[in-house]
Amino acid sequence: MEKIGERIKELRLEKGLSQMQLAKMIGVSQKAIDYWERSVNEPKAGYIIALVKYFGISYNEFFENID
Repeated sequence: MEKIGERIKELRLEKGLSQMQLAKMIGVSQKAIDYWERSVNEPKAGYIIALVKYFGISYNEFFENID
């Protein structure tokens, strides 16, 4: 089982993106991406929607294996 932050990092790296690039794509700061990936905090629902749309995956795919 993984955490939401680990899933975001995994998806970001699969696309070959830096934290800054992903941040610009979904309208947040690079620091927000860093905090999410390190599980300092979790993205709000609106940002999860943006991530799912950006990565072109379903919510089920995003949340599979999340504890």
